Amino acid sequence: MGDLSIKIKILDREYPMKVKLEDEPKIRAIGKLINERIRGYAHRFKIDDKQDLLAMVAFDSLMEKAKTEDNQQMEHTHLLQTLEELHAKIDHNIG
Repeated sequence: MGDLSIKIKILDREYPMKVKLEDEPKIRAIGKLINERIRGYAHRFKIDDKQDLLAMVAFDSLMEKAKTEDNQQMEHTHLLQTLEELHAKIDHNIG
């Protein structure tokens, strides 16, 4: 599949980018989510400064990413432990 030229508007600025055709819906949804979060922070905290709003959204997004990575690591560790226990039971039953 080829690349597609699109523009994503965040606050009052348009950002042109080339994306894979299959990624376009996700990228547009992310742009929409960024704008929704900006509006939410602006309303909730009565903030007008665009740089502050973008910084808050960036920080919030990275916190979510870190939490997701922590949860994935915990799930991975739990899965490995479960597999090791199953492997030990199998070895015990065979031997």
